[in-house]
Amino acid sequence: MTSFIKKNELNNNWLLIDAENVVVGRLAAYISIVLRGKNKSQYTPSMDNGDFVVVTNIDKIKFTGKKFSNKKYYRHSGYPGGIKSTTPALLSIKKPEDILKLAVRRMLPGGPLAKKQLTKLKMYKGKTHPHEAQNIKMINFGEINSKNKILTN
Repeated sequence: MTSFIKKNELNNNWLLIDAENVVVGRLAAYISIVLRGKNKSQYTPSMDNGDFVVVTNIDKIKFTGKKFSNKKYYRHSGYPGGIKSTTPALLSIKKPEDILKLAVRRMLPGGPLAKKQLTKLKMYKGKTHPHEAQNIKMINFGEINSKNKILTN
């Protein structure tokens, strides 16, 4: 018989990831798994069992290839001819946290539970963050796999 976790048994941890020179897609895939709670042994699809994720240095995140200038993000106003587009290069100037937030949101399933899970993602431009009081566990994402980090010369 499969045992499912109850609401009073939930245990949310805090993870800290430094996004300096890290590939966007690989980081977003890892964050979406952690936000859903799929990295835990007691994963329950209908419960918000995920951990809180704090990402620092969000303005120094990288793309592979020419995606930084060629990739396009589309949105539509709902009116005829209302399609608008932007690139990661333009987004990095105005709102660099939206690059990672869009990638993570599109990797989560649609619905109210995914919106609640996305609120557990906290992103900051510099090295500092206001979550020092929580017992944060540092994840060195660049050293998990050599492809996760782009080496700069």
